[in-house]
Amino acid sequence: MRLGFILVALMFLSACADGLRLPTLPYDWQRALGRVNADMRNNQVYVGDPVFIRIFKEENILELWMKGDDNHQYTLVKSYPICNWSGALGPKIREGDRQSPEGFYETDINSLNPQSKYHVSFNINFPNAYDQSYGRTGSYLMVHGDCVSDGCYAMTDAQIEEIYTLVERALDNGQRNIPVHIFPFRMTGGRMLQEVQSPWFEFWLDIKEGYDYFETHKRPPLWTVENKDYVFY
Repeated sequence: MRLGFILVALMFLSACADGLRLPTLPYDWQRALGRVNADMRNNQVYVGDPVFIRIFKEENILELWMKGDDNHQYTLVKSYPICNWSGALGPKIREGDRQSPEGFYETDINSLNPQSKYHVSFNINFPNAYDQSYGRTGSYLMVHGDCVSDGCYAMTDAQIEEIYTLVERALDNGQRNIPVHIFPFRMTGGRMLQEVQSPWFEFWLDIKEGYDYFETHKRPPLWTVENKDYVFY
């Protein structure tokens, strides 16, 4: 099964095929994949394998994780320094507050924008059900290029080319949606103790459960909202 998919991936890299979205992108997607091929090869994952994204505000890091089709766990393929995000530690509350969100989001095939004025972008679909339960508002919160942010997570153009290409390939290959989990910082016990006086401490305790689930299982948790709290499983 793996060998067959490698051959298909090589076909994608060597020729344009009917129905492929990638040749319409405003950059050389083959070159973008070339920059990350060694990272994928070292982790035994391939173009089209499932993708998971974690973002950490304080550390200014976007992590790209992938999962091979013969593996139940995700592996860290590459960490990117975030070029820009806006606001402070804490969730986004309302439209126009220039705050980058925190929480559990996802992107899908309909959320991709290869013609974005910020090079290319994908929508993380804020507000989610949790945000909506608190009446939080906002729209068009993206991960994109161009290194400028008004509530989004902005990468350099070269970085977003790699990330966007792998996100799109995973979706085109059948991944229904790609989780995008966003945290204020790496939520270790010691780091949390520094925030006990923060007005967001209870919120951060809530999302820490999802953080801990992935740290333990190396699989993004499923989640729902009950009584205005995240519930993970």
